Order: sequence, then C-alpha cells, then structure tokens
Amino acid sequence: MTVVAGVDESPTSKLVAARAVEQARWRGTDLQLVHVAYAPMLYADVPIDWSEVVEAQRKLVWEQLKPIIDDADVAVETVDLDGYPPEALVDYTAEIEASLLVVGTRGRGDLASMILGSTSHRAIHSATCDVLVVKTESH
Repeated sequence: MTVVAGVDESPTSKLVAARAVEQARWRGTDLQLVHVAYAPMLYADVPIDWSEVVEAQRKLVWEQLKPIIDDADVAVETVDLDGYPPEALVDYTAEIEASLLVVGTRGRGDLASMILGSTSHRAIHSATCDVLVVKTESH
C-alpha cells in the first residue's frame, strides 16, 4: 500500500511532495517520490547526448525536495525513471500496486495540454489506483 508522487523541477512539486507525505502518514504507509526524465527527440537527424541534461535535472529535483524528504515522518524513497512521464507514472503505480498516485497541475492551459499532454489527465483516466491532483494556489 504505497503512496507514489510524481515530481519534477516545477514549484508545484513541493506542494505535491508535502501532500503525499500527509497522505502516506494518514494511510500508515511509505512514500515513493518518482521523477521521470523525458528527453524528447526534437532533432531526429542530430544526435544529442541528453545524459548530462537528465542528471542536472534530477539533481535539481532532489535538491529542491530535500527539506521535505528530510522532515517527513514517514519512510520516503526517491525513484528515478526514464520515459514519457504520464505513461511511466501510470505504469509504475500499476507495477508496484500503489494505493495512491499524487500529481500536480502545471497550468499550461487547454491548448498546451492538448499538444504536450497532461500527466494529471492521463493519471485520472488510466491509473489503476486512486489519484490525487494537487492544484497550485493560482488555479
């Protein structure tokens, strides 16, 4: 009965992580904070080594969440995955039989979400567990 939270470098991730800690505590379970690195192939003819970009992004994510992880009164594990975030999170929660997936909104708007995809939308419709969508205060 694990709680999983999808986090990235956005400010919303701090809210997501904090809410996920609350949910894990309330449920009496552990928490996995999951970051999914996604390197889109924008230039098919130009080989790009994304490894340094991905590592820098992961470092930023875990540094910004360190205070929340350190202060959590539940067991917290950090997990790094690669892939398209909406699919990777949904697949991962099914694989580990998570009881809850916590994700945030980024507020891109309808057009950008339609083009870029929405992790929260995908999670709500595809996850095998309950989903909690954390909205930022500006929504």
